[in-house]
Amino acid sequence: MDIRRITDDFAISDQLTQKDVTQAHALGYETILCMRPDGEEPAQPLFEDIERAAKTTQITAKYLPVPAAGPTDDNVADFAKIYKDLPKPVLAYCRSGGRVLKTFQRAFPKDA
Repeated sequence: MDIRRITDDFAISDQLTQKDVTQAHALGYETILCMRPDGEEPAQPLFEDIERAAKTTQITAKYLPVPAAGPTDDNVADFAKIYKDLPKPVLAYCRSGGRVLKTFQRAFPKDA
């Protein structure tokens, strides 16, 4: 898990595992946001596994998949809509963190 803080309330990471969810909780994150579609790679943890781990640590888990090609206008709009109501701070992830950052930058250009 390679966490990069973007703002006081938002950080990005590469792919998380169930074990990483416990560590994220220990670091004070209130929400895990999965922005990687299930099935991109055969060995990648599925969102339901991350969500199950989040429930045991009392972290909110949300799923907002963004294609590997990058965020669509709909992805950006959906992200902006749900982000405001998520418990903060939020740790969002995809394969490398890149598409999460692009989505955040498009949704909140003055904060990125």
